[in-house]
Amino acid sequence: MTESWATFGADLHVELTAGRGLRAGLTEALREAARSGRLAPGTRLPSSRSLAADLGIARNTVAEAYAELVAEGRLTARQGSGTRVAERAPERRPAAAAPVRRPVRAKTSYSLLPGSPDLGGFPRAAWLSAARRALSEAPNEAFGYGDPRGRVELREALAGYLARARGVYADPERIVLSAGFAQGLLLMAKMLRARRVREIAVEGYGLDVHRDVLTGAGLRTRPLEVDGAGARTQDLAAATGSGGGGGSSGSGSGGVGAGGHGAGAVLLTPAHQFPTGAALTPARRAAAVDWARSTGGLILEDDYDGEFRYDRQPVGALQGLDPDRVVYMGTASKSLAPGLRMGWMVVPGGLLDEVLAAKGRDEWSSGVLDQLTLAEFIRSGAYDRHVRGMRLRYRRRRDELVAAVGDRVGVSGIAAGLHALLDLPPGGERAALRAAAWQDLGLQPLSSFRHPDAAGAAREALVVGFGTPTQSAWAPTLAALVAALP
Repeated sequence: MTESWATFGADLHVELTAGRGLRAGLTEALREAARSGRLAPGTRLPSSRSLAADLGIARNTVAEAYAELVAEGRLTARQGSGTRVAERAPERRPAAAAPVRRPVRAKTSYSLLPGSPDLGGFPRAAWLSAARRALSEAPNEAFGYGDPRGRVELREALAGYLARARGVYADPERIVLSAGFAQGLLLMAKMLRARRVREIAVEGYGLDVHRDVLTGAGLRTRPLEVDGAGARTQDLAAATGSGGGGGSSGSGSGGVGAGGHGAGAVLLTPAHQFPTGAALTPARRAAAVDWARSTGGLILEDDYDGEFRYDRQPVGALQGLDPDRVVYMGTASKSLAPGLRMGWMVVPGGLLDEVLAAKGRDEWSSGVLDQLTLAEFIRSGAYDRHVRGMRLRYRRRRDELVAAVGDRVGVSGIAAGLHALLDLPPGGERAALRAAAWQDLGLQPLSSFRHPDAAGAAREALVVGFGTPTQSAWAPTLAALVAALP
């Protein structure tokens, strides 16, 4: 009976030396692979039958090459163990020049850098159970290229969750999955530039990486002042200028940013401003929506940690006020883990085709297995249970942080999210960072998030990411912070 090719064993890439006989060429190729270290010590080689079939040569030729290298000590052959590369130091050729040493960013023993959840809290067992169920139930077509919006199972699960937990009007047909928030922001920026929008308003304090995404797509960023009530959205009319957003002021979204002067869109974090910690007040929410309706502008809502509010019920998403003028953008980076690279957008119907066209030109998205797993994780109720559990953990941490710093510094911002703002006196940022270095503690000052063109006096404060440490590291990290405060 003819043996199936699938039973032959492992693959091996071999380049036969030109100008030699088959056996001599194969022997030299294998010798060089072992000598150079390309085949690591202990590597199991294919059987002589398998390699002969792959190379289209006689089995005896491979067997003779193996035997010669065993005699040299390059290979070992034992009954039941197969033929392997001998356990010996490879003879590497000398490098032509010393390798270039790249600077390595120093790591600290403790970290309160913002932007990350407690990665030790990732629900491994529940996620694994959801992955098993999702994989066993997945249809065959799920493993194809599929819909550019992402898997329908996850879009349907998200539509129900976002409507229930965040007050979002979310039709599954208008949800677009992305590889985290950054890809979603890039897609929106490309869509805006295609509509000849030149400028977007952003909060005066925010992540520079988001500003870099926008400027990299060809948009200028104009800062809005941020205070205790959030971004001053009442200033959007001035930011828009005489040309407005350039679009139609009708109820649809087809006229968003069609040329004109000034800001044609605005990026906001309404539920919990990053990094000042303010919540956008109802009056300023209304001002943003009124601006969008009157100018044809577009609001990009970053709801990065909207589930985590500790003093009251979380405020609903801004998108609920006008789903035709607001693009809701969420992510699993804070609720689960940034390594999942899982984000989503709820897109106004009039923009969906353009967003999908931009996504199709530059496709990079989360794998289908993670999409199916997250869908099952949400449907089973495991996501709600995880968020509630982490909400309790983060609330305790914030309370312990406030108690530990006492009257030494002020804690500003609402009781929400994964970070808090510690206000400092003039010169306090530099002193605190210097002391933190002595404590081997990673901290980030508020000034590092300030827009280069922001108006008004700069605040001095520390942005403390109390969600970052693992549970076991929280107590010593908090002690290091207290020791570093002026």
